Amino acid sequence: MLLGLIRPSQGSIHLFGKDLKKEKLNILRKVGSLVEYPSNYGHLTAVQNLEAIRRILDVPKSRIDEVLDIVQLTKEAKRPVKGYSLGMKQRLGIASALLGSPELLILDEPTNGLDPAGIHEIRELIRSMPKQHGITVLVSSHLLSEVEQMAGTVGIIREGVMVFQDTIHNLQQQAAGGFQLKVSNPQEALQLIHAEGYSGELNKGALMLTKMSDQQIANVIKRLVDNHHDIYRVEENRKSLEDIFMQVIGQGGIL
Repeated sequence: MLLGLIRPSQGSIHLFGKDLKKEKLNILRKVGSLVEYPSNYGHLTAVQNLEAIRRILDVPKSRIDEVLDIVQLTKEAKRPVKGYSLGMKQRLGIASALLGSPELLILDEPTNGLDPAGIHEIRELIRSMPKQHGITVLVSSHLLSEVEQMAGTVGIIREGVMVFQDTIHNLQQQAAGGFQLKVSNPQEALQLIHAEGYSGELNKGALMLTKMSDQQIANVIKRLVDNHHDIYRVEENRKSLEDIFMQVIGQGGIL
């Protein structure tokens, strides 16, 4: 819908403060996209593939070298694309999407089918674009662990409705779920914690404490040390984006 390929069932789409229906061409000139797998001519080099697209877009030839540098394919630019790894082909697809100097780049499942090395390449490339090149990147993906590592803002869609939207930072703050402490004498330590007015319980020999501020957990640790308890480990229990996603989906968007 953002690319004008299908019509929305209702409502309207606005990009850059403009109505997509009324100013489609002006808007799409500022948008680059890569939907699923890139389509390249295997017998041609990266430069030749990009040249074909460059002529359609009517942009300067110098733009080819610029986008190859952005996706770090300059050294491989004159190799036939059929010899590229999946990660390199994906980067070339992103280079094609960048040829028109877009302000918004839309990527659909950009790490789908890649090995760990290829996923790392694409993830770091996406993360660099806003800061280094001033490009806003919208990623659509079901790989929530990857989204968590690359996105600054996340939205969760449930049955066609946006049920949650916030920054990753705020999401991580909401996801904090307390602390787990491994100590020398957990039973006595729990009694001391209760005496200090904090709530907690024992689970398999570990102290499970409710969500606390940094200062509160520092006070707990200090009190334990002052009372001669050995502290072996302090771990924060934090929900992953996948946990939060399942919680949002299950509760209809209420955290």
